[in-house]
Amino acid sequence: MEGVELEICSRLSPEARFAPESGIVEVVNAAREQENLIPLWVGEGDLPTPAFICSAAKASLDAGETFYTYQRGIPELRQSLAAYHSSVYAKPFESGRFFVTGSGMQAIQLAVTCVASAGDEVIVPTPAWPNMAAAVQIRGAKAVSVPMTFTPAGWHLDLNRVISALSPKTRAIFLNSPCNPSGWVAGKDILKAVLDLARSRGLWIVADEIYGRFYYGEGPQAPSFHDIADPEDPILFVNTMSKNWAMTGWRIGWILAPDSLGQVMENLIQYSTSGVPVFSQRAAVVALQDGEAFLADQIDRARAGRRIVLDGLSTIDRARFSAPEGAFYLFLGIDGVTDTRRFALDLVSATGVGLAPGTAFGSGGEGFLRLCFARRPDHLEEAVHRISSHLKAL
Repeated sequence: MEGVELEICSRLSPEARFAPESGIVEVVNAAREQENLIPLWVGEGDLPTPAFICSAAKASLDAGETFYTYQRGIPELRQSLAAYHSSVYAKPFESGRFFVTGSGMQAIQLAVTCVASAGDEVIVPTPAWPNMAAAVQIRGAKAVSVPMTFTPAGWHLDLNRVISALSPKTRAIFLNSPCNPSGWVAGKDILKAVLDLARSRGLWIVADEIYGRFYYGEGPQAPSFHDIADPEDPILFVNTMSKNWAMTGWRIGWILAPDSLGQVMENLIQYSTSGVPVFSQRAAVVALQDGEAFLADQIDRARAGRRIVLDGLSTIDRARFSAPEGAFYLFLGIDGVTDTRRFALDLVSATGVGLAPGTAFGSGGEGFLRLCFARRPDHLEEAVHRISSHLKAL
């Protein structure tokens, strides 16, 4: 039977056969049903979607909105996305630039499809959420890793490294800020330099600013390409309803693109999902219009969780990390631990604390583990205690 399975697999495309296994999911699958679990491994909080959002989806279903719909997204949602962005960034946005997708992950896949073909290259600063590089690889292109530098004062992206990584095959630069997993935030100087580089070299930028509202510096949100870019600049913004409004399981996101790409985006959506369910879109409309108070509570909760893990882990002599400037993750290194995959598997087995191994986040993540602190305080305090006790016992 094994030989038959190998023979069948050999008929697959290389992109399918060699799609990488998620190092995060490996640890999750190893302990998903474990008792006394504190799951800090994936990028979501522990709050369910608020009732006012769920009620909007239910009302849509009760109204019979279960048919095919607009490929680009229902007008009400695209208008709500434009209004939301206008409010957050204090500048006008046209609804025609927004395209609703079946998750932030699909937004990334469609963005990669727009900018890269087989044999092309996309620059990806690491550590980075592994799905971006995987989306590039599945496309038949190559994700070129540019490792960032860790210091106790924070992570640093060397633009000279980015420039050195460019080649005639480079088609795009992926920039995730605030960054999953490190919490690094690109300042306006970095954003401007990357935008100038894209303009001068004829490159695209795929901008993942999903965690932009989860920011611990000065100002209401993290610095953004929206602060400096023109509507027709070569930027594809990928985003999701998942993080801000506790809607990870809804699988709904969006792309913000130059208006001239409208028909292209519609075509790509048509040939992938043929549109997002209307009831999910109705829920998203209500989240955008009425969810600001819930989002503010989420941010406050993450800020408190950040303080708990920073204070707690700072008492561990072997721990090394910098305070995250944004997002809701702590990227933690432990002196003497080089195989973080093995450590993550052993830690969850021994203590019930689930962390994501840094090896899942590219070459820049080796030697680190990711901890999600968008959780209830008592769980975070207990997790820190268990990690500390486990290290003392080694």
